[in-house]
Amino acid sequence: MTSSAPVTAAHVFAAPGAVPGAPASGFAGLGQVTLALCIVLGAIFLCAWLARRMRNIASGRLGVMSVIAEMRLGPKERAVLLQVGATQVLVGVAPGQVNALHVLAEPVAAQAPGVPADAGVSFGALLRRSLGK
Repeated sequence: MTSSAPVTAAHVFAAPGAVPGAPASGFAGLGQVTLALCIVLGAIFLCAWLARRMRNIASGRLGVMSVIAEMRLGPKERAVLLQVGATQVLVGVAPGQVNALHVLAEPVAAQAPGVPADAGVSFGALLRRSLGK
């Protein structure tokens, strides 16, 4: 009969130098998880922002129709000023419904995004004037 020597745990799993340090625990582990979560959420928001930006560039600026301005009128209602060719149309948008409110006789100049609403005619004043108020 052959006798076998008792096998130790170090020989069964691996050499002691092959095992990395103990995993982070406590606040260090929580910090790593929080940092990883922030990176993932940041990447998701960046992708969503880029997708929205590309959609606006592709559909709004290069097409025949573009949105000049829009104004919220309620939680789900808004008024939108559209440029279709050389004509500008004021449209009311509600859930499941779009109505043409007014076709402008003379086009309104589009404001640059950096220009405040107080410089020139505001969209609200234009809306009140076109509705006769």
